[in-house]
Amino acid sequence: MGLLKNTFYNIFRFYRNGFLSMPAWGRKVWLVILIKLFIMFAVLRIFFFPDILKKNFDSDRERGEHVLNELIIKPDTDD
Repeated sequence: MGLLKNTFYNIFRFYRNGFLSMPAWGRKVWLVILIKLFIMFAVLRIFFFPDILKKNFDSDRERGEHVLNELIIKPDTDD
């Protein structure tokens, strides 16, 4: 357990020292990257990817049956 803890600490220290010694423009670039990731995963998910299964079906069993029918049991119509 000590070796694993030491390894994680060394990795953390490596990245911390890298960020602390980064020039000011590098920090701004990382800020832009983090803002973009937040927009992609939080904002866009709320507005463009609604939970259709939760909205259309009441229970987990109904959701599972629907997915099973759509993916496995539904016949292939492409001829």
